[in-house]
Amino acid sequence: MEINEMIARINILARKKRSEGLTEEEQCEQKALYKEYLGFIRGQVKQQLDKIEIVDELPSQH
Repeated sequence: MEINEMIARINILARKKRSEGLTEEEQCEQKALYKEYLGFIRGQVKQQLDKIEIVDELPSQH
């Protein structure tokens, strides 16, 4: 599932949860979507952090 589709589905389930509640199947779907989404976000953050390179270290203070 594409990330935008995933976010849209998460939002639909969140609105439904607030308004009328979710079935057990929808609750399981929501948990799975959250887990997949968080994994995606963590991967993006890790990817950005892996690209960081220190080019000028601070001088040692003795």
